[in-house]
Amino acid sequence: MEMALNLRATSFSFSVSNPRRTSSSPQFVNQLFGLPFSSSGPSRLPLQFVSRNPTCRPIKCSVSEVTEPKTGENKRQLMRRRDIRNIAIVAHVDHGKTTLVDAMLKQTKVFRDNQFVQERIMDSNDLERERGITILSKNTSVTYKDTKINIIDTPGHSDFGGEVERILNMVEGILLVVDSVEGPMPQTRFVLKKALEFGHAVVVVVNKIDRPSARPDFVINSTFELFLELNATDEQCDFQVIYASGIKGQAGLSPENLAEDLGPLFETIIRCIPGPHIDKDGALQMLATNIEYDEHKGRIAIGRLQAGVLQKGMDVKVCTTEDSCRYGRVSELFVYDKFSRVPAESVEAGDICAVCGIADIQIGETIADKVSGKPLPSIKVEEPTVKMSFSINTSPFVGREGKYVTSRNLRDRLSRELERNLAMRVEDGETADTFIVSGRGTLHITILIENMRREGYEFMVGPPKVINKKVNDQVLEPYEIATVEVPEEHMGAVVELLGKRRGQMFDMEGVGSEGTTLLKYKIPTRGLLGLRNSILTASRGTAILNTIFDSYGPWAGEISTRDQGSLVAFEDGTSTSYALASSQERGQMFIGPGVDVYKGQIVGIHQRPGDLALNVCKKKAATNIRSNKEQTVILDTPLDYSLDDCIEYIQEDELVEVTPQSIRMCKNPKLTKKAR
Repeated sequence: MEMALNLRATSFSFSVSNPRRTSSSPQFVNQLFGLPFSSSGPSRLPLQFVSRNPTCRPIKCSVSEVTEPKTGENKRQLMRRRDIRNIAIVAHVDHGKTTLVDAMLKQTKVFRDNQFVQERIMDSNDLERERGITILSKNTSVTYKDTKINIIDTPGHSDFGGEVERILNMVEGILLVVDSVEGPMPQTRFVLKKALEFGHAVVVVVNKIDRPSARPDFVINSTFELFLELNATDEQCDFQVIYASGIKGQAGLSPENLAEDLGPLFETIIRCIPGPHIDKDGALQMLATNIEYDEHKGRIAIGRLQAGVLQKGMDVKVCTTEDSCRYGRVSELFVYDKFSRVPAESVEAGDICAVCGIADIQIGETIADKVSGKPLPSIKVEEPTVKMSFSINTSPFVGREGKYVTSRNLRDRLSRELERNLAMRVEDGETADTFIVSGRGTLHITILIENMRREGYEFMVGPPKVINKKVNDQVLEPYEIATVEVPEEHMGAVVELLGKRRGQMFDMEGVGSEGTTLLKYKIPTRGLLGLRNSILTASRGTAILNTIFDSYGPWAGEISTRDQGSLVAFEDGTSTSYALASSQERGQMFIGPGVDVYKGQIVGIHQRPGDLALNVCKKKAATNIRSNKEQTVILDTPLDYSLDDCIEYIQEDELVEVTPQSIRMCKNPKLTKKAR
């Protein structure tokens, strides 16, 4: 059904998005044109509004009129702050969150005109810049028309979903950034589900609208269906849509007519996202949502002030529960102004601030009034699904490169990680020098390993294993939703690979105009271990794999993750060209000539199942017979495996040796002895 209405200079087109669900959109239309509205009329249909002249069309948000959160305290004292907006920018990985924040910072004159600003300035961590992803959530703020907007940039990978869950405690609304071609992806679903549970207002930003194959109508309809699947209210389904190009710094209310700047986006934030809901005259309450560490100031607690006024030098009470409280003093107080923390003498409820002086503050604790303060509900995050064993380095090369090599160093570092990383768990292993680290996925734990090796730690890690549950004597294992974008010519190989790993396809559709197919599978987490490299090989590097945790389900049976064995060095020494020339006929090598190896180290991939021991240190026998010409040795280029690749490769009886300068793989000596 299509209907066009011409009213002076403005024209609108209405198209039915989804006739299966009622919505309050017709009421919105009738109010817009001054028409009477009757709920007893014909069945109501959700309508999509597309303005051909965005400058004439006002922004109206039903989401800003959501019901106030229920509180058991005196409701008459609760009020909204109109001069502050707290928002989180959430999206699937690579949908352009950090680039959009860059444009917002530049257009609100956070930087001087002649100041050099690098790309993705919010990704300040070295590891984030190398990988091109956001790992840690970060705070900043901008000022637009006398309104302070606190912005929190969040990670896009599902493995760092714990960061997003914590951050949603600090904000009243989110900008849901969706790619104009891909549409809603697995992490989009996860963060939107959490935001709707909190009752937050949602503004949908269709980003990268300047892509040649952009399909905004499909993206909006897919997002609307996602809202319905997540049981959003009618008010939440009437979300405001902004079309934007983060890289160009443009936004608008229609994809064809973007403004010269991000003005429409800022106007939408101010109109559609409510100010913080506070108890200005109540007892002080602030939930520590994030923790940072400074060498001079110590631990810094970051959170939103829920009630009261916090002052520098104030005596406060730090509570976990009502029975568990201790006292402290606020030595320094900061608020976020533009791209830095600025000292403040006092902070009123509703603003996001950073508090120094409480040395043992933990995430989830409440900074409350010394006399009458009460704790806020603690932060809860999803349970981990994957575990790996960390142990001290037992190879012959131990201590060559690392600064911290003992089990005490390892235990202290893992304990410090728990203070900030709520989604991670650490338990003691079978021996005193082994620890079991559990996380939301292999990437979640791999980032920790990479950070530790850069800090000078030397240790060994085992293969990732899934965390099973037992309910009514039935073993349940975690299942994930995997989406694979793959060109049509490689689709057969990818489908076969996912089928071998017990994946069940439930959707397949074409994407854009590039001949790409989007496959959706429900697959055991065990089947995903080591899958990324296999899919890249099967698709010649063209496939894109995204996964997110779905639920626990029945045990799917045995899954074979690797068909080939390993090539193992059987003596200590230095590799030689002479030995590698004959060894490379057995498979692909990980090492070149002149590399120190030890007995039990994995030096290559065997071309057949089962392991094969090789002598890669063999030297050519010296004789007194003179040869006319020295034989030329041609060696293949060795495989260069990263830390992620090594963790995907190893199996039950293998380990990854991690040092500040090297990453090696070896057979687990304890399991090798048992096998004998």
